Amino acid sequence: MKKNFEKFKQALYGNTQFKVGLVMLAILLFIALFAGVLSPYDPYKLSEDLLVSPSSSHPLGTDNLGRDLLSMLFYGAKVSLLVGTISALIAAVIGTLLGGVAGFFGGKVDMIFGGFINIFMMMPTFFLILIVVALFGSGMLKVMIVIGLTSWVGNAKLMRAQALSIKERTYIKSAESIGESKLKILFRHIIPNGIFPIIANTTMGVASAILTESSLAFLGLGDPNIISWGQIIQNGKSYLLTGWWICVFAGLAIIYTVITFYLLGDGINRILSPKLRSR
Repeated sequence: MKKNFEKFKQALYGNTQFKVGLVMLAILLFIALFAGVLSPYDPYKLSEDLLVSPSSSHPLGTDNLGRDLLSMLFYGAKVSLLVGTISALIAAVIGTLLGGVAGFFGGKVDMIFGGFINIFMMMPTFFLILIVVALFGSGMLKVMIVIGLTSWVGNAKLMRAQALSIKERTYIKSAESIGESKLKILFRHIIPNGIFPIIANTTMGVASAILTESSLAFLGLGDPNIISWGQIIQNGKSYLLTGWWICVFAGLAIIYTVITFYLLGDGINRILSPKLRSR
């Protein structure tokens, strides 16, 4: 155990991507947690300073309603992180359970669940999200649930492959021979030992969820009562010539966040995968 921990620690210290991603995430979390303290203005407060370019009083300028852009971006960080994390966790739970059951039980169960996974893979996910949000509303909770319910397929495929491999190992056969129930084996042995690729994929899934939420907000299907980066871009697209800073800085915030979670996800994948770690 101590030897494995030392190997993990060495892999962690030697992984530049993960360390850079961790620093970037720490900055993002600091901004999200202390947005109320860091923001120079109330992000919802309207003023007469319409489309003011970046200056000493407004470091990133103002939008067409006179709201301070820096304050809006700080508050938007909280929304983006919340939406991305909750959506990715929902997708991880659903994908892990469906993939684990399909791979471990096999036979007709695998045929049914595997077929369901394949059918879902062929669906145009984003258009499905658009239809659901348009029909049932665009509240933040609804958006998080919809994104989570439509982005689990990758996790399910990964978990199914893990379960198919793990169930053939000796300790699983031993557990079956001494009479352990299949559900107990699934939740005690299969899922815990096959969860590592899911962790890395879920981290990257946070970035995908943030992009999806931003796209919905950009199309006018986000929650109109909550400030998000996609909504800022949606409001600023009509002022690209006279207020370019609105879209540019909000877009940079999205890019920064997506890169952060991709670096973390790839770093975790390299730490947890012996083959990638050896390279």
